[in-house]
Amino acid sequence: MATLYKILTASHSGWRWIVLILLVLAIFSAYRGWKKKAEFTPMDKKMAMFAMIAFHLQWTFGLVLYFISPKVQFVEGFMKNSMLRFYGMEHIVAMTIAFVLITIGYSKSKKVEDGPGKFKKIFVFYLIAFIIILASIPWPFREALGGGWI
Repeated sequence: MATLYKILTASHSGWRWIVLILLVLAIFSAYRGWKKKAEFTPMDKKMAMFAMIAFHLQWTFGLVLYFISPKVQFVEGFMKNSMLRFYGMEHIVAMTIAFVLITIGYSKSKKVEDGPGKFKKIFVFYLIAFIIILASIPWPFREALGGGWI
């Protein structure tokens, strides 16, 4: 179990950079297409879809970690311990909200007929999710959480 934990922790921590890059690319692409009233191309659809798939994979790694991590402990007084509260409640709830927003944004964009409307849906939902994700990552400067750059 310790080996699985180490592999998943490294994967979850490293894969975050792929997710963040793909989300930034999808958000900028959607914003540009929305403002220029461009046609929604298959490449635009792939950009949004790859960002969504990458985040879904990241969320899945995190969900498995949630059940095997020593950082998630529902012991008496865990809400008073910032690290246990973050990993046990705050991180999983925020990332699940981001997961839902990205999924809804992608799904809603498929139902819109015009290109600018598709871009707008992706831009709004992905941007809100991106902000939530950034606020919920255990960055190294949040020392009490024990996070790292990789």
